[in-house]
Amino acid sequence: METSGNVEGSQMLICDHYLLPDPYNPIVEGHLWETGFYHVSHIGVVQCQSALVNALIERWRPETHTFHFPIGECSVTLEDVAVIFGLPTNSIPVTGPTLSSYEALEVECLHHFGVAPRKTECRGSFVKLTWFRRLKDHLVLDNDIQIQRIREFSWGLACLAHLYRALCRATRVDCKEIDGPLTLLLTWAWIRLPFLSPIPGNPRVFLLANRWRNWDRDERPYRYHSLAHYRRVLDDLQEGQFVWEAYAVDRIEAGVIPADIHHHSVIWSATMPLISFECIEWHASDRLRRQFGLSQGVPHQVRDLGDAHGEVLTGPKNEDWSDVHSFWVMQWTNRYSHILADPLVPLHNPLDIYMQWYRGIYGAHLQLTDLAIQENQEGHPADHQENQQQQTDPLHPAPPPPPPPVSQPETQEAPQSYIPQTQPADYFTPSVPLHQQYWGVPHFD
Repeated sequence: METSGNVEGSQMLICDHYLLPDPYNPIVEGHLWETGFYHVSHIGVVQCQSALVNALIERWRPETHTFHFPIGECSVTLEDVAVIFGLPTNSIPVTGPTLSSYEALEVECLHHFGVAPRKTECRGSFVKLTWFRRLKDHLVLDNDIQIQRIREFSWGLACLAHLYRALCRATRVDCKEIDGPLTLLLTWAWIRLPFLSPIPGNPRVFLLANRWRNWDRDERPYRYHSLAHYRRVLDDLQEGQFVWEAYAVDRIEAGVIPADIHHHSVIWSATMPLISFECIEWHASDRLRRQFGLSQGVPHQVRDLGDAHGEVLTGPKNEDWSDVHSFWVMQWTNRYSHILADPLVPLHNPLDIYMQWYRGIYGAHLQLTDLAIQENQEGHPADHQENQQQQTDPLHPAPPPPPPPVSQPETQEAPQSYIPQTQPADYFTPSVPLHQQYWGVPHFD
């Protein structure tokens, strides 16, 4: 992880992903197919672009689980997880018991690996990665008995749940880093906003994440684009620049996406919970209808996840999460009842109605460059020379910022350019400075 200096008052942490693929044991390859991990196991190194990640975090709204752009709401969906990572999305939710004692952990390791770590090789209910690395170096996989068959779960569901959870936590003012599947987030952004892509994606490549594998070898300067640059770009975003139906037949060549990925596409648009043990998030597809080729109207009320949205695994957690979250598991079970469809009687100009509602509720928070400049003028630290040159008239002090509007739409000037200049929305409370600390990816041993 590399740290760079302040960028217009914002401390940036550059996060580097480096995972080298191991060669397959012939027996393991078959089990990768059975468990749904074969496709994702082929993803190579996709270099992170930290400023873009930070710009997306600024536009993430935890209460709606969507990004708020000037053109409307959008998000990473189960369709994106399935197509970008090739993970299964329509099987059993990833949930069950978590046990905090060393004795329970010892039993599990003996059952799965035939050996168990010592107490000194554990931290609470976690096993240190150094033990797993030594195990990998000495474990011989030469027959079915020595390979644990993993039942196929909805790993794509769990992956998306953890991305949402990471984004929600990253919007907090005291958060200084972000974990989770950032390769999924970046690939989604480069597919949906192709003018932001560091290099053109090869349309014949599946997995889609590998279209940007090692992009920094050819376009290394791209990784040093600033947060201010992406704020302006997203502020000026216009209809036609965001690809709503990214995987339609006119955009993806036939045969590129394997049939086993498309097999469960019917549930990708379902409005339902995302589940992974203690982690419960909400797949707000009713706010993302245009991403599924449907007309967008005013969505239903924001879904309140209650205490489930803040549940963490720190401290002793001897829980069976399938029981704790049985209400949400049941909603997932009924997912076929919540698949999106256009109304039988179509509304007149539903998108116009939606955009008027959307700008009325969120219009004051769709231009983040203006908010950042306003905060710097009010005395927040900023290293940018342009901000330092701005002076405050002592005879005419600037008035305090107005409270966010409740229902009136904000009058906005038309965006001016194709690539740069956008004005992001402040996803934090009005008292929270936009120049808050930003996030990097820690590497644990």
